[in-house]
Amino acid sequence: MISPKNFISELQALGINFFTGVPDSLLKNICAYITDNVEAKRNIITANEGAAVALAAGHYLATGKISLVYMQNSGEGNIINPILSLTDKDVYNIPELLLIGWRGKPGVKDEPQHVKQGKVTTTLLDTMSMKWAVLSKKESEMKQQLADAVAYMSETKESFAFVIEKDTFDTYTLQNVMVHNQLNLTREKAICAVTAHLAEKDIIVSTTGMISRELFEYRTRENQGHERDFLTVGSMGHASQIALGIALEKNDRKVWCFDGDGASIMHMGSMAIVGSCKPNNYIHVVFNNGAHDSVGGQPTVGLDIDLCGVAKSVGYRTVISVADESSLNEVIHGIDEMEAPVFFEVKIKKGNRKDLGRPTRTPIENKEALMNFLNK
Repeated sequence: MISPKNFISELQALGINFFTGVPDSLLKNICAYITDNVEAKRNIITANEGAAVALAAGHYLATGKISLVYMQNSGEGNIINPILSLTDKDVYNIPELLLIGWRGKPGVKDEPQHVKQGKVTTTLLDTMSMKWAVLSKKESEMKQQLADAVAYMSETKESFAFVIEKDTFDTYTLQNVMVHNQLNLTREKAICAVTAHLAEKDIIVSTTGMISRELFEYRTRENQGHERDFLTVGSMGHASQIALGIALEKNDRKVWCFDGDGASIMHMGSMAIVGSCKPNNYIHVVFNNGAHDSVGGQPTVGLDIDLCGVAKSVGYRTVISVADESSLNEVIHGIDEMEAPVFFEVKIKKGNRKDLGRPTRTPIENKEALMNFLNK
């Protein structure tokens, strides 16, 4: 495996000193090392991967220097537009070095949402005419690969991608952890409290990551069915629009979107669409811990910005924020009387149970059970 320190030192020796992107579980060690050892203004965790490509392009315009853009392969969808219409050689010809975690690689067992993306990861790079290579797990070979890639980018002004397999980087634990001492409420406890309040016909659309996993385990533990929940195991940032699509057609049911801060920020414009549609049966719950908890705990700006202020300004009728169990329970017992759409921020601490399981039903089984429930 490659030492994160040696990898970053090699990049810096080659003139790459600006880092940006969205964290990934396969890159969590390298992302953690960057967070701890690179000046904050030179490592920007963006709202989404496309934004990282644009930010790196701006850095190049200002300095003439290449940036490292890191992401999970699911983020390839978000970079297609800026790669093809901004950085491509037929447009502005701006070079960037991409580091892409290869979830769902063919032949490697992974979660259902990564299977298709894993199959097409390199095909998409080929389609975008981007030169790429699988990064070697041997440091001597890695150093030569980096040198070759930088030489190629410097000569052609075209981007280059390294695809990262599982266990490429050696372990590194994030040291620079921001602690919000006032936050004691766990996400799992908050999810259980909100879900326990729901009426029999209410629907939940939960975002990708820990939220869907904890919701699934709550239903199992309580001997409840899973047909009332749509677990958005992929497509990060889009749960609020899935929920909106259901809410607009099922006026007789309350639809709850269980969202995360990283997911809601990733496509924050969707909040404006919810506000403009004004569904009177829509409750948007954002469990905000200021972190990408599912991929190593890298920070978001969730606890540094006023999400409630954003929601209010785009048209949510009721906006609430709580940060403790007592306030959470008080709001839950009165939420049915509040004017919707409701934006309900629950500030929570980072982390989850180490023995947290994963949904045991396939996405298609989940979809069919929900659709049958909605048609009753």
